[in-house]
Amino acid sequence: MKKILLLCAVLSTQFFYAQDTEVKTDSTWVMKGNIAVLGSQSSFSQWQAGGSNNLAINGALNYDINYKKGDWVWDNKLIASYGINKIKGEDQKKTDDRLEINSILGKKAKGEWYYSAFTNFKTQFDTGLNPDSLDQKISHFMSPAYWQTGLGMLWKKNDNLKVNIAPATSRFIFVHKHFTDFGESFGVEQGKDVRFELGAAINAYYKVQIMENFTIENILNLYSNYLEDPKNVDIDYQLNAVLKVNKYISTNLTFQALYDDNAYKGFQTRHTLGVGLNYLF
Repeated sequence: MKKILLLCAVLSTQFFYAQDTEVKTDSTWVMKGNIAVLGSQSSFSQWQAGGSNNLAINGALNYDINYKKGDWVWDNKLIASYGINKIKGEDQKKTDDRLEINSILGKKAKGEWYYSAFTNFKTQFDTGLNPDSLDQKISHFMSPAYWQTGLGMLWKKNDNLKVNIAPATSRFIFVHKHFTDFGESFGVEQGKDVRFELGAAINAYYKVQIMENFTIENILNLYSNYLEDPKNVDIDYQLNAVLKVNKYISTNLTFQALYDDNAYKGFQTRHTLGVGLNYLF
């Protein structure tokens, strides 16, 4: 890690790498995605206004693999992000951490409607610490992990506009038992490592091109648990905006809002913004 931090500091005070590609392998498969890495470094020497030397790195991957042949469609999306921040004299801190896999299989019913089966998996890469007590670990890889799978109907206008409605959806929440030794964690009861729910899910996707070099991607996931407080709907909304200034420069904005009262009694929000250079390979 020290070598990575030193390299970033030497190369530049602010470095951004992004790639937006679309590859069509044949008439049935379409693959496209965006890779972005943002780094920033600040250094101070006898600066009377004050300040601490710091270095931050943030990376994100958003990739689609879609299949269509005859009456069948199969849409897959991978979302991953991770960020760290290091301030001189303090421990390294995590600023972003997410891993999500989505997959929907559809068989044409009529018009733009398909019978569908879907699965969704979410977790994180690294350990999460309590912001009020950095010695307390509150999460790590696969703790928690969320897995949804269900049957329903998919309305698909095209790859950029679709809604999946699954009234029969199972959801599993996984945590390591050491998080439930003394009480409930992420909705999983004390002494257990998994929680089962049965409910309904709605997943919507809309990507719009505002202008030639500006696109906005909207992802909305809703879930209601039939077995407990069905009116209390879990919400996961994400916005990804990409503005290409030219071939080499772009701006990336990500905003996410979560509501899940098993994890936190209120809304959780995060956003990242990066401006810099593109490097294509």
